[in-house]
Amino acid sequence: MAWVVLVLSGLMETAWAVSLERSAGFSRPIPSVTFLVTLALSMAGLAYALRTIPIGTGYAVWVGIGAVGTAVFGMLVLGEPATLPRLLCLLLVVAGVVGLKVFH
Repeated sequence: MAWVVLVLSGLMETAWAVSLERSAGFSRPIPSVTFLVTLALSMAGLAYALRTIPIGTGYAVWVGIGAVGTAVFGMLVLGEPATLPRLLCLLLVVAGVVGLKVFH
């Protein structure tokens, strides 16, 4: 269960990062509230998962999911460049996250 919660928390990290950008410096109310809610959910889930998952593994997986999710969102939705080097780097992050889970 802790791993499921950790993955969902990583996805919430993506959501709060996107909401933070969309809030335009907290000047837009809906993205600002979305940021606060998803931030709280992400942190609560991480805290729960770290009860049983070692902090080094849990935090790295959480950050990796959030970073890759945010980068992919930027490429697919915001028109950020999806160059081969960027995609290869994201693949390396995914490989690291999977490796941390496998060798946990």
